[in-house]
Amino acid sequence: MTTETFQFKLLATDGKARRGEISMPRGVIRTPAFMPVGTGGTVKAMYMDQVRDLGADIILGNTYHLMLRPGAERVAKLGGLHEFGRWQKPILTDSGGFQVMSLSALRKIDEHGVTFRSHIDGSRHEMSPERSIEIQGLLGSDIQMQLDECVRLPAEEAEIERAMEMSLRWAERCKSAFGDQPGKAMFGIVQGGDTPTLRERSARALAGLDLKGYAVGGLAVGEPQDVMLDMLDVTCPLLPSNKPRYLMGVGTPDDILKSVGRGVDMFDCVMPTRAGRHGLAFTRHGKINLKNARHAEDHRPLDEESSCPAARDYSRAYLHHLVRSNEILGMMLITWNNLSYYQDLMAGIRAAIGEGSFATFTDETAARWARGDIPPLG
Repeated sequence: MTTETFQFKLLATDGKARRGEISMPRGVIRTPAFMPVGTGGTVKAMYMDQVRDLGADIILGNTYHLMLRPGAERVAKLGGLHEFGRWQKPILTDSGGFQVMSLSALRKIDEHGVTFRSHIDGSRHEMSPERSIEIQGLLGSDIQMQLDECVRLPAEEAEIERAMEMSLRWAERCKSAFGDQPGKAMFGIVQGGDTPTLRERSARALAGLDLKGYAVGGLAVGEPQDVMLDMLDVTCPLLPSNKPRYLMGVGTPDDILKSVGRGVDMFDCVMPTRAGRHGLAFTRHGKINLKNARHAEDHRPLDEESSCPAARDYSRAYLHHLVRSNEILGMMLITWNNLSYYQDLMAGIRAAIGEGSFATFTDETAARWARGDIPPLG
């Protein structure tokens, strides 16, 4: 049931795993939730109707990319991102901070914000905490992220600490710029790299700001999975239990299962769509590389038990042909399959938490992945 204000309700817990609902004017987000990434106002190789029908309650848009092209003011003039991209459910926009750090040339960071040059045409731009919130407002997003400074790992502890402290000051400025918007939310972002004491300081300080939700950022940037999980073990218990927790940029199905088990409620990642454009399918059998010659004469589908037509109704031989021929339809079908698998995984997780069987669900899912794909035809 939609609500006029942003609300989060826990429906069930199983160990540290949580099942809940975020209610807002544009819709209800069932958690744990996976948000397909619509970087530039589109989930690549998908129709928005398909994304909705797969069970996605929310998608992600990217402030950095949309401010450069087509421009936030233009999107606002055209009715906002929901109208522009024909998606009427909630949209979360990230702040653009990560892309500024990773894509932009000649960037300069100071207390005011970031000055950078576009990776598209070299044009000069400024991004302050206030401007980031302004852009996200122009886009019309429902959940807006604070501007933060994300440091790539590995990094020196002094550099991680400097960026974490800067991000905390920027969070306060973002909160002030966001103001009071009852039907929307602004989330803070915990930083601190791979240093537990810095993660603790960041989480405690952000919790003190009484924001509507909290994200864990600066992970899944090249560090081993066990480091990411260790940081979640440190961070999640320090975040308010009555607010949603979002792990940014994560991840693989295995990452998601293990992170849900540590109390995470929301995820996003380009992996299912990017992999789909490169011939890699995610299924209950694990990952399947459709470029491999073993599929060239295989008349069987990717997964005959899947509810997704891309997985159930097309032969592996046909998908292999499309991939090897670099046909656009191959990218579309495998992306469709991948997002379907991710949403089915999230639905299974939610059901298992509700039934108190999350540990069993995790073990059985991992065991299927370990068994691997069905044997090749003889």
